[in-house]
Amino acid sequence: MDRNNIIIAPYVPKYAEQTVKMWRDSKYEAIGQKEIHSFENHVYFLNHILHKEFHIDIALFDEKVIGIIAYNDSEISQLYIHNDYQGLGMGERLLKKAKEQSSGRLTLYTFEVNKKAQRFYEKHGFQIIGRGHENEENLPDILYEWTAK
Repeated sequence: MDRNNIIIAPYVPKYAEQTVKMWRDSKYEAIGQKEIHSFENHVYFLNHILHKEFHIDIALFDEKVIGIIAYNDSEISQLYIHNDYQGLGMGERLLKKAKEQSSGRLTLYTFEVNKKAQRFYEKHGFQIIGRGHENEENLPDILYEWTAK
């Protein structure tokens, strides 16, 4: 795969079904728990709710959605990479964009069970600042923070 053929673009609804399928598959692989919301509700959330607080970008390879990030100037809400494209620098590219658009500080949550995400965030300068489990999945989670140097 030629990384030059990957485009990072603002999310548009024509990619809704692809994006949600990739998101759900990636999340399932990461936490081993099926999504609690229906596919249709997940599409609705992506198209009508998430963008109210977050900018949403997707990574496209030959018109195939291989990643998503939702962020604002202080928080990353979602970051998922297609299972077949993990470890190729997509998450890093999406994270870099969020950092560049940030206020100099970003927070995010990841599930305690998702060791791969923890290694990824810690490698990219995030530090643990809290723990909890106040999420829909009722799983223990970790609150991370990144600050610009």
